[in-house]
Amino acid sequence: MDKIQLRHQLRSRLVEMTAEQRSEQSRKACQHLIGIEQFQRAGVIMIYLALPHEVDTTAIILHAWQKGKTVAVPKVSWQQRHMIAVAISTLETDFSTSYHGVRNPTTGLPMPVEDIDLLVAPGLAFNENGDRLGRGGAYFDRFFACEQLRADKCGLAFSQQIVESLPMEEHDKKVDLLVTDEGVIYCKGL
Repeated sequence: MDKIQLRHQLRSRLVEMTAEQRSEQSRKACQHLIGIEQFQRAGVIMIYLALPHEVDTTAIILHAWQKGKTVAVPKVSWQQRHMIAVAISTLETDFSTSYHGVRNPTTGLPMPVEDIDLLVAPGLAFNENGDRLGRGGAYFDRFFACEQLRADKCGLAFSQQIVESLPMEEHDKKVDLLVTDEGVIYCKGL
C-alpha cells in the first residue's frame, strides 16, 4: 500500500473513533508519556498541539508546567514549509488556527533546537521500528533532521495507529520511542 492510500485508511480509522474512545485513550497515553524517564528528566519539552482526531496533549502540557518544565510547540510557516519551536506559557490565548486546523502560536520566544530534551511528535501511523507516517508535509521530518537536535524523539499515538510496516523514503525520519494508550515501545536502545 502506498502512502496516499495508507493516509486515507488511517484518517478513516481515526474519524471512526468515538469521542469517548478518544478521550479515554488520550488519558491513558498521556499517563504513559508522563511516566517515562525521558519526560521525567527533560527540562524542555517540545510537543504538538493536537488536532481533533489526535491524542490530546493538554494533560501532558499542564503536567510539564506543574513540574517546572519549559514547554515549546511547533510554529509553522506554511509559505516557507518550515517549522520552529516556540516556548509557550498558556493554552488559552495567543494562537491562530490555520486552514489545516493547526494551532500556531502568535507570541512566544523561539526555542533553540539544541535546548530541547524531549520532542513529542504526532503522526498518522507508526510501527515498532520507529517508522513514522505524517500528514504529508514533512515538517517534522525536516525538524528531526536538524543537526543541532539532540532530543529524544517520541511518537504519540492511539493504539489503532500502530501498523506492521510503513513505506519509508530517504527523507523520512524515525522516532526513538513510541507512546500509546497501551504502553511504551522503545524503538532503539536509549
